[in-house]
Amino acid sequence: MAIKDVFLPLVGQAREPTLAAVEKCVAVAADLGARITALALEEEVYERPRVMLPYDREAAEACSSRETSDAQQLLNAFTHATSRANIRAQSRTGKVPEDQIAAVLAEHARFSDLTLLPVKPHDSRTESIVEAFLFGSGRPLLLCPEHLADELQPKFENVMVAWDHSARAARAVGDALPVLQAAASVRVVTVADEKTDATAQSGAALVDHLREHGVHASFEATQSRGSSIGKVLGNWANSHGMDAIVMGAYHHSRLNEIVWGGVTKTVIGQPPCWVMISH
Repeated sequence: MAIKDVFLPLVGQAREPTLAAVEKCVAVAADLGARITALALEEEVYERPRVMLPYDREAAEACSSRETSDAQQLLNAFTHATSRANIRAQSRTGKVPEDQIAAVLAEHARFSDLTLLPVKPHDSRTESIVEAFLFGSGRPLLLCPEHLADELQPKFENVMVAWDHSARAARAVGDALPVLQAAASVRVVTVADEKTDATAQSGAALVDHLREHGVHASFEATQSRGSSIGKVLGNWANSHGMDAIVMGAYHHSRLNEIVWGGVTKTVIGQPPCWVMISH
């Protein structure tokens, strides 16, 4: 199924890397030929009424104006980008309590084929939003690393599939089929210190399956050599000039991933390129 309807959450401060990431996300939607819907959410803060001196009131009003300005700047960047890209677009705004932002965004994502999410490196709020999407939306997520926004290509010519033989990885491949079919090169990569017959057979089977969908992929296994799998995947993607990684999320138990880290947490913490992730 083609990707025709994408969702773009707009939250947080309107920093330059974030604004650049918003523009790149719009460019990806345009390349997919999809409609894009943006939702700008602000934190709804309840304050107990109190007597304020004039200078306190001025400071509070300035703070409130600054928060509104962030949301408006994000929306302005979105509007300008969609206008330049000549893409069908719509936007919404809202205010919700901070602890509900991730859940509300995940709920809205259920009505789109794909969510495009700008992510900050090693940011706890970003990680909580990503986790809410993965477990609450039922839809794939495309991570746009803000720190690389200026370098990212909006068209995915070279795509890497991180294959660990799991159901989550299979789900990710299915979700990413439109992206894989449009790519010029698809590389299926498994991290395994020992290349067993089972590893080779699983990779070959996926390559054969993709061929039936018009995707001509290759398979190879690479060793971890004592490094974490997440870092190995990131290094491999960088050294081979990958535009995007397709991968499943949370192979181990959710609690184990959160406490001990893992492939998902490593990649979310600092994506090496675009990362399309499913659970």
